[in-house]
Amino acid sequence: QKAIEDMGFSTWSLDSIREPMEEQAKQQQLILGGLGAISLFVAALGIANTMIMSIYERTREIGIRKSLGAKTNAILLQFLTESTIITLIGGLIGLVFGVIGAYIFCTIGGFPPVFTPISIIGTVLFSAGVGIIFGVYPAKKAAQMSPIEALRHD
Repeated sequence: QKAIEDMGFSTWSLDSIREPMEEQAKQQQLILGGLGAISLFVAALGIANTMIMSIYERTREIGIRKSLGAKTNAILLQFLTESTIITLIGGLIGLVFGVIGAYIFCTIGGFPPVFTPISIIGTVLFSAGVGIIFGVYPAKKAAQMSPIEALRHD
């Protein structure tokens, strides 16, 4: 094509159509990836906030458990498990809606949806991982709470 254009002729090929489409697809991927990252960050902050409020509301319970001899690791594990379960349930709900949405769009588009076991397991594990990562701070805060201060809390 370049040689023909150098001779002064006008040409076009499928490459001249493909290249702009690839560039547009890359831009759309960046935009959608950015939106996904922002929504993930907001959801993670929501999990951390939910866990902090849960600890605040259950401060007396934590104080009672600590005064009765509960280990720091037991309290840490309790709140990490709670945040992981919350995000795991959210991940499963998101997975169900994603599969339903993919079936709808693929049916409209006329092509079969593709779901791999790795992507499904990865989705669930990723959501649980977000719960663990963003549940660490609230869980540590609860585990390091002084039993006396926790019991004084109203």
